[in-house]
Order: sequence, then structure tokens, then C-alpha cells
Amino acid sequence: MLDLMKLAQQMQGISQHLKDEAEAAGRRVTIANQLMDRAQGHQDELVELWETWRDRIPFAMACPVEPLNTCLPIQAAPDAHTVLATDGSQISPSHHEIAYCYLLNVGRIILHYGQSRFPLLDSLPEVVYRPEDLYISRQWGISTEEWMGHRRTVAEVETLADLAEGLQIDTAEDDQPPTLALTDGSLIYWFLEEMPREARDRILPPILEAWDRLQAQRIPLVGYISASRSGEALNFLRLQSCPFEVPDCLTHCAEERDRAPCQVFSPLRDVALEATVLESGQRGPLWRSSVSILEDYGAHHIYFCYVNVGTEVARVEMPEWVALSPPLRDSALEMVITQVQKGYGYPIALAEAHNQAVVRGGDRTRFFALLEREMIRAGLQNVTTSFKEARKRGSIA
Repeated sequence: MLDLMKLAQQMQGISQHLKDEAEAAGRRVTIANQLMDRAQGHQDELVELWETWRDRIPFAMACPVEPLNTCLPIQAAPDAHTVLATDGSQISPSHHEIAYCYLLNVGRIILHYGQSRFPLLDSLPEVVYRPEDLYISRQWGISTEEWMGHRRTVAEVETLADLAEGLQIDTAEDDQPPTLALTDGSLIYWFLEEMPREARDRILPPILEAWDRLQAQRIPLVGYISASRSGEALNFLRLQSCPFEVPDCLTHCAEERDRAPCQVFSPLRDVALEATVLESGQRGPLWRSSVSILEDYGAHHIYFCYVNVGTEVARVEMPEWVALSPPLRDSALEMVITQVQKGYGYPIALAEAHNQAVVRGGDRTRFFALLEREMIRAGLQNVTTSFKEARKRGSIA
């Protein structure tokens, strides 16, 4: 039980700390805006520096593919359009339960607007219990719990592609309205960078194959990131603040990477700067991410832009075949901002996908009750939780 009296004593100084942090962030934004104004005058030169020296820059730095001062209005989506979304949840494996297994549950959403068609709101569960599935990741030093999260990512993307192909079967191609495939979170899977190649080959290829299926259907894929903490775009301005003739970080700043002279606005995030530039309903310039894992993405290299959706500045990511196709890109952004408006600050399709996927306490209890019944039916004896787990559930405190 949480002792609120003791907790209150520790929180007396937090308001002053937050005030000081807000004032410091304001000063960093001023510096970043000044650098942005100076960089706009010779953006092409900075891009050339980035292309020449990118292999000597040890941090993620995105490259703008549009003018830095881009602020474009986004129109509302047409009355008739369709939005697909998926999200996942799980029951983690535990040695204290009646069986060592885990459950993946993927919420599926299809919302039709202006078409007089019924929506789809359901979920697809999958129980993983075979030893070859539970323990395969340990050969690469990856825990079962972590591997479960990676498998869930694959299941979400594959389910999204399945929904898209199902739409094409149900509807003639000429009658298909604009459609958006929406996911929660980044399309850049950072966790793959530290993963052994053999393990990575179990995760990334199925994802890219699913994206291929979406591309074949001409359905734009978008990753929506709320409260983004990325600094990729701002890092481009470090080329402007670099005091050296060329940005050879590995030579000039190898021993002071955390105190490099170009870090004049750290730890400012992209959204903090964009919030001072973009008005509600506008997007900023398109950026090409340079994260190293994207070298394995092939034709699906990730681009992003920031969009002021009214309640916040969100980061919107998309594959190259969407970002560099103005009709697909503009249509996708129109449906994204309309989704946020319908969801009162957050895309309603993603919120509903989460609600369909989430496994609540009652669902967990029913899952293990169903599993216990099947184990007893199969003739297993002493089907019960560990004494530790049983004692926790029956605490008299």
C-alpha cells in the first residue's frame, strides 16, 4: 500500500524543479529557432555536408527533403474513406502460473466513413506454449518476455496487411474509397539494431513482406507517435552549430561526445521546436531518417514529418513509397488529422484497437481458468499455481 503522507514529503520541491526546467527549455527553443533561421539560408550546403560526412556522425540525424520553413495546411479527409488499425497486448509467461505459456492478443479495427458499411471491432488471440517457440530466443541472449514483444509487433503488422487484402476482396477496385493503414508508434524498430542477425531475420522480413502487401494494394501505411521524444530533426541543426570546418565528429569530438560543442540546445526534442512554428492543422517539412537499421528496410526507408493536430504536435512516419508519392502522402495525412479530430485528440481507430487488444484482470483470470479446465480434462494432476502466487492472491493484509 502506498503511504501518501511519506510521498507528499518527497514532492515538495517538484513544482520548483518543473518551473526551472520549463524556463531552461524556453531558452533552448530560442537558440534552436535562431539556428533554424540561419540554416534556411544555406540548407543545400548543410544537406551536402550531411551526405558527405554522415558516416562520421555517431548520432541519429535526419535529412530534410523539403525547405526547413515548410508549413503546409492539411485538409480534412473526404466524407467517404476507410481506416484500418491494429494494436496488441499480451499475458506474459510466468513460472508461478499453472502453465508456462503466453498469450498474444491483436485488436483489429476497420472504420468505414460515408459508406453505410458496418465496422469491424474485434481481436485475434494466439496462445504460445510449445518449447521451440518459448525458448528459441535464448540462444541469442533474448529473454522470452522480450521475444514475446517482438512477435507481437510482427502479428500487428501482418494482421494489418490481412485487413487490407480483405477489403480488396469485399470491394471492387473502382469503388474503393481512400484507405489508411494506421499503427501506434514508430515504424523504425530501434530494438533490431542490437539484435543478432539470425534473430533479426525472424522479425524484420515478415514485417517488410506485410508492408509489400500494403504497397501492392496502394494503401498508405502511417505510424502515429504521440508525445514523441525524438531529436532527429533538431540534430540536423548541429551541422549549423558545429564550430569545425567539417562535421567529422569521430575525429574532433571523439572524447567528448556527451559534451560536444554543437550540443547547444540539448536535450530539446523536435516537438518542442515544431510547436512554436506550426499552427493547428499544419505539417512541417518532410525528413528522411538516417537510423542505421533502415539500411535493411530496402524500398521501405522511413520518412517523417511533424503535424500540429490541435492538441499536440505528433510525429507521423511513413515508408518511402508513401512519403514520395504526393497523392498517397497527402491522402494519408488528411485521414490522420481527421482521425485525431474524431478521437478528440488521438486517432480514434488506434484508441479502439487498443481497447479491443488490452487484456484486463478479468480476461486474465478467465484465460487461466479455461487453461486449467483443459489441463484437467487431459488428465493432468496437481494443476495449481505456485505457493508464492497463491499466497499473494490470498493475502489477509
